[in-house]
Amino acid sequence: MKIANSKFRGTGVAIVTPFRKSGVVDFDAFERVMNHIIDGGCEYVVILGTTGESPTISKHEKKALVEFAVEKNSGRVPLVVGIGGNNTSEVVLSIHNTPLRGIDAVLSVCPYYNKPQQEGIFQHFKTVSEACPVPVILYTVPGRTGSNISSSTTLRLAGECKNIIGIKEASGNIDQISQVLKHRPEGFLVISGDDALTLPLLAMGADGVISVVANAFPAEFSEMVRYGLKGNFVKAREIHFSLLDIMNALFSDGSPAGVKAALEIRQLADNYLRLPLVPVNNETYKLIRKLIS
Repeated sequence: MKIANSKFRGTGVAIVTPFRKSGVVDFDAFERVMNHIIDGGCEYVVILGTTGESPTISKHEKKALVEFAVEKNSGRVPLVVGIGGNNTSEVVLSIHNTPLRGIDAVLSVCPYYNKPQQEGIFQHFKTVSEACPVPVILYTVPGRTGSNISSSTTLRLAGECKNIIGIKEASGNIDQISQVLKHRPEGFLVISGDDALTLPLLAMGADGVISVVANAFPAEFSEMVRYGLKGNFVKAREIHFSLLDIMNALFSDGSPAGVKAALEIRQLADNYLRLPLVPVNNETYKLIRKLIS
């Protein structure tokens, strides 16, 4: 593993963006959640990912959140910021306009809605990587985007774009992920984008996870990942099964609605989302509260 890439081995957390009842960003709660994640032993934090409700965060708010996170982190863990989209030139502009001092990498989602061919996806990420002054982690999540970075495109990008250091894999396609794991160049990271699939992917040689659940349960989830990375799958399996019911509950009524409910129950952040997202229903909330208690 290349030293520069090893900082992203383990548990990264796609941190939520807390809001107040008025709808404004709750920076105090953001700091509480970030400290909870770091104190829980997670290796790095991802700002403005899907879990951070990035589609409904304004450009001004994004800049403020990045600067706030860098300040409050104080160099304790690596920071990653989500910058992606389906307009390549706009993504490049966003990279140029984002204050990346103190940011260790960019997580960039596969272009959505346009339904580009694999060649278009390759050219998009090649352009993004050339424009980005920090390393780039690809993100494929076809369940949300309607498009997928195939294993062959991932491997082509890994081989030809030295600034692309890994992929967050949330395709759920075990064969696709296996092909990347089998043929990836040295140092190229394969990171689970699905909490429930993290353990089996670790068993195949994946490098960790970018987690949603670890917002609420950082100590437990990061410990499971560390056991898996060390090859102690007996211990890792115990923790995985202890978290399985709460993981399923947190995603049963949409994400990040589930984890925001958990954070409210744990008194870390209020349970507010921005439309079109809404909180979990009452039955799901009661189930989450029961599982936590």
